[in-house]
Amino acid sequence: MENQTKIKVESLNLSIGNKVILNDINISIPKNKITVILGPSGCGKSTLMKSMNRLTDLYPEMKVSGNIFIDDEDILHTKNDVTEIRKRMGLLSQRPYPLPMSIYKNVAYGLKISGRVNKQLLNKRVEHYLQQASLWNEVKDRLKDPASSLSIGQQQRLCLARGLAVDPDIILADEPTSALDPISSQEIEKKFLELKGNYTIILVTHILRQAARIADYVVFMYLGEVIEQGPAKEFFSNPQTEITKAYLRGSIN
Repeated sequence: MENQTKIKVESLNLSIGNKVILNDINISIPKNKITVILGPSGCGKSTLMKSMNRLTDLYPEMKVSGNIFIDDEDILHTKNDVTEIRKRMGLLSQRPYPLPMSIYKNVAYGLKISGRVNKQLLNKRVEHYLQQASLWNEVKDRLKDPASSLSIGQQQRLCLARGLAVDPDIILADEPTSALDPISSQEIEKKFLELKGNYTIILVTHILRQAARIADYVVFMYLGEVIEQGPAKEFFSNPQTEITKAYLRGSIN
């Protein structure tokens, strides 16, 4: 059965002044898979991801053209509120940014954004999303403690739980393990593999081994352009371009 496309990017260009950041990006991201956007630092990976939930709107100096379809909606030219677009996406950044409140309230915040305020329901859903992020057993007896009391790895999983609580169908993860120790990194990777049945996951990384471990689909970028894209097994076993081969050999970093 052919993969269903969740996000389709067509002729996307992004520049700041005379500097081109993204040049004619055309990619298709499959639904309910882990797509890794791979490439050396500074190649445009994070900017491409930010364009998918229109965080690029926060930088008025950026000039953006092209189309980004999520399902059938072109989010760059929609009349819908940008906040509604962003609610469809859970976001994990390089370093976790828990809210300056308790562990419980961090997750409840996401639920309240979605309009759920019933106390009993909140309690059940907070537990549910902490379970989803594999954090419940570690924090169930300290839910009133400040989120800042958690380890960095636990904070990242708390941010994942908060992101899931807004009922997204897409998870955007920008180098989510770069600040974590190896064990915490494995926890996040393991969660992504479990969650992809219900979510479309897009992961930005420059760690080849991580991409090889968890990617279903790979988009390889270099100097603001997509050089190659395709199923992960084909990408790693049969690269099509000399630039890709050099990157996989470690000659480009």
